[in-house]
Parts: sequence; C-alpha cells; structure tokens
Amino acid sequence: MPNTYTQTNIHAVFAIKGRENILNKELMEELCKYMHGIMVNLKQYPLAISGYKNHVHLFFEQNPTTSLSDIVEKVKSNSSKWINLNKKIQGHFEWQRGYGGFSYSRSQRNRVIRYIMNQEKHHQKTTFREEYMAILMNFQIEFDNRYLFEFYD
Repeated sequence: MPNTYTQTNIHAVFAIKGRENILNKELMEELCKYMHGIMVNLKQYPLAISGYKNHVHLFFEQNPTTSLSDIVEKVKSNSSKWINLNKKIQGHFEWQRGYGGFSYSRSQRNRVIRYIMNQEKHHQKTTFREEYMAILMNFQIEFDNRYLFEFYD
C-alpha cells in the first residue's frame, strides 16, 4: 500500500480451553518460537510473546493489511495444530474461543514487553483472572461475564 504509514501496537491474550496448566517452561519456549514464526509469515512484527501455564500474551506491531481477528485466529489454529501433530501434550489441545486485544502507544512498548516477558514472576502474585480483569478495567472495556474466558482459579 503506497503512502500508507501506521504503527499499531497490539497486545493479544488468549487461554487454553479447560484452562489446564499444561504449558511448562520448555513447551512455552517452543510455542513462543513457533508463534513468532507464524506472526512473521503473516507479515506482523512480533515484539514479545510469552505466557504462563495456561495462557499466552502476544505483543506485536500490526501490519494494517490483516485484521486482528484474522491474526489471532491463524496463530491459535496453527499453534494448536502444531501442538497436536507433534504430540506436545497428552490428549487433545485446544485454545478457548475468543481473545483480548489491546492497543498501546510506542512510548509504552518497553513497559509492555517487560510485563509480557516476566509472566512467570508476575503470576507468583496474581492469577490469570485477576490479570485479565485488571486489563479490561484499565482499558475501560465493558464486558458480559458470560462471555469471558472460563476461569478455573
């Protein structure tokens, strides 16, 4: 797209169906690398990818040629297929439906990157439910409890 200039920094969050704590450190590292490759193939610019046990955070600069919903759908579908085909876990792996998507300014990028890359430390004090609810509140997003992730604290 000639003469099109954007900088849209997106933080996407999604969780494992059933919220099982199956993403151990080794699998998380492999999964993040795989998701990084998916993002690059989608012509997105990954800034940070991490998570903790039962959810993942993606932070990337979004290329305007692809919608956020298409990006998340492709990352989720391709990564779950990769986990299942390579038998990375026992049984069938699936992401929950839906995701959270939040935008940040360039001046906030380093803070968000640090936050995402320190998920293990962060979750020693805070549950995923508390984390996700705080993000929704900080962004003043109205929500219906019926359509939030399934939380199993």
